[in-house]
Amino acid sequence: YYLEKAITHRSVQLLSQGNYERLEFLGDAVIDQVVSHYLFKKYPQSDEGTLTKKRASLVNRNFLSMLGQDLGILAVLRIDSGVNLKDEKVATNISADVYEALVGAVYLDGGIKPATELIKRTLCLSEHLADENTNFKGQLIEFCHQKNIAPPVFLIVNATGPEHEKT
Repeated sequence: YYLEKAITHRSVQLLSQGNYERLEFLGDAVIDQVVSHYLFKKYPQSDEGTLTKKRASLVNRNFLSMLGQDLGILAVLRIDSGVNLKDEKVATNISADVYEALVGAVYLDGGIKPATELIKRTLCLSEHLADENTNFKGQLIEFCHQKNIAPPVFLIVNATGPEHEKT
């Protein structure tokens, strides 16, 4: 039941109760919790700034997308043929979203233990592949903090395209 929803794109099932969007929301929170705990235990000498940077590198869209693609998510995804999965940005976003949705589905189906196992067997085992220097927004905030400068304010000036393919 949950697994079917986790691999169902909104182009096939517009109602959020029938596609992966709500599971993605839950999975994101579970991933944050499990990864935070994992890093806290693995790096006992690291301060919160270092741990935050490591976590950001593991939970960012590109890294989660890589995990989703490694799992072959796009091959089993229920999606309308009109969605262009050959577009790298679309494939990246959807792969990351569905990875999060799968974690949410496993969590709802079996609880935190199996969800943690999934995250450890995929995300944590691939930790060495994460790039800690891709969170430019976070780096700017950290720089401002270090220099006692007011943090930046980020504004979306313009957004176009459907939800699954925003520019």
